[in-house]
Amino acid sequence: MEETSLVDSLAATSAASDPNQGWQKVTYPKRHRKQSNADPSTSAHHSAKDAAGNVFAGVEQKANERHRAIQSMKAASAQPPPVPRGAGSDDDDDDDDDATRGQENGGDAAVKKPKQKKPKKPKVTVAEAAAAVDVNHLESYIAEISGSYEDRQDIQLMRFADYFGRAFASVSASQFPWVKIFKESPVAKTIDMPLNHIPEPVYKTATDWVAQKSPEALGDFVIWSMDIILADLASHVAAAKGSKKAASQPTSTRSQVAMFAVLAMTLRRKPETLIAILPKIRDNPKYQGQERLPFVIWVIGQASLGDLVVGTYLWARYLFPIVCGKLSGNPQSRDLVLQLIERILSSPKAKSILSNGAVRKGERLVPPSSFDLLMRATFPPPPSRVKATERYGTVYPILKEVALTGTPGSKTTKQASHQLLPCCVKAMQENNPELSKEASDVFFWCLSQNTECYKQWGEHHMGNLEASVVVLRKLVSEWKELSPKLSPDALRETVASIKTMTEEALAETTDPAKHALLKEADKLCKGILGKLSRGFSCLKGGVVVFLLASVVAGFVLPSNVDLYDWEKLRAMFTSFQSY
Repeated sequence: MEETSLVDSLAATSAASDPNQGWQKVTYPKRHRKQSNADPSTSAHHSAKDAAGNVFAGVEQKANERHRAIQSMKAASAQPPPVPRGAGSDDDDDDDDDATRGQENGGDAAVKKPKQKKPKKPKVTVAEAAAAVDVNHLESYIAEISGSYEDRQDIQLMRFADYFGRAFASVSASQFPWVKIFKESPVAKTIDMPLNHIPEPVYKTATDWVAQKSPEALGDFVIWSMDIILADLASHVAAAKGSKKAASQPTSTRSQVAMFAVLAMTLRRKPETLIAILPKIRDNPKYQGQERLPFVIWVIGQASLGDLVVGTYLWARYLFPIVCGKLSGNPQSRDLVLQLIERILSSPKAKSILSNGAVRKGERLVPPSSFDLLMRATFPPPPSRVKATERYGTVYPILKEVALTGTPGSKTTKQASHQLLPCCVKAMQENNPELSKEASDVFFWCLSQNTECYKQWGEHHMGNLEASVVVLRKLVSEWKELSPKLSPDALRETVASIKTMTEEALAETTDPAKHALLKEADKLCKGILGKLSRGFSCLKGGVVVFLLASVVAGFVLPSNVDLYDWEKLRAMFTSFQSY
């Protein structure tokens, strides 16, 4: 209580001493400084107004300034647009520049000048540009570059590409959206572009000149052309993904129509060039991937149009294994690969052409490894069957004939049979009746082509009992059809060896399932050996009959023995081998 009374007394004392009784006047220091720096006469003139408390004079002044600025802008917008630059004299240009600078410095705003629309270029299609190529001018041009760069075929080929680049320079990307076409069109359509627009005289003149170049120069030219097209593809892909690198990547100024045209003409006239560069592109990531696959198929398609054998070689040895090597492959990729081989096999006389060229320079068009993949794709397990399975079944018979065609006993045939037999054994081990049946057919083809395959059979017997039993069953059930194609001596020796191994395993095994297989194999071996023995007895009897008939013929026949048809007697003798 005493402290409170003391505070009250102090407050009363200070209020009595202060003339303003505790109130303070609010002032603005900045305004006070401006007024103090003004003219003394002016300050004295306005002192009465300030004393009257007119504190809103500055606010009203700012409002008046903004009002005048709005009025000037409305007046300027009502004026007609200024004369375009260049229509007046140089002085006018200077005035315009001064006005622009005035606007930048906060002067009155002016209306923006309307942009002049550029005249649209006429759209030129690929067909129109191709029709405009003069064959006489082309002949003169290639003659000129051949003489100017006589020792540099690489430069000649680049200048050749430049010629068609200028010819198709007026074709815009919208007239040739090749990336979109490859994605949306079937292979049968894309494979013909863009040469379906090139006049025949131009095509013949160009390809005849290309045929004169060396294989090395053509190989480098093909890789160079492919790289330019793939660089353009990379820019399209990056732009579609919204990558920031798309803008920084340099794009080729060459016409893409021209690059496709010269590449197609080169591959159709010299398709073997693609086989020569295959080692360079097989394992190169630059030419792999789902995005590049349509272009790679187009490239192989051009070679197939030049030579069906080369196209099938590239399909079977490069394209099919890397794309369809697994049943769980990409369906779109598998569809494109099947479209290409369907296009190749639909060509007139494709079957006879491929059968005659089944072996190319010591190499089979369809190697055993690719044929094994094809067989598995055609006869997959029932749960793994897809829409493409039926399409594989359509192309399989022709490709199988090409894979197995060859002269019996030849080097390539022996190699193929030696490599295929283990694949067939592995396929018969799987629980797939359709695949097992097809593999057993190929297994007997191997035995008929190469006697060394009998030894392979014996080596695989104990490790692959299921497969060996499948072979023995088939041999017993189809003895009349199969036995004439097999070597009796090699077959007897192999079956006897298998029987011995089976009997030894029967005495040691305790597994019921394995014991059942061994018992069936032993029974089948005994039956086959019995057939071979009966056949040998018939053969001995046939020999005796043949000798007796020969002796009788020596007495009965006239002196001119050459008239006798000894070929018929030989055919009668050999016929006993089938019993």
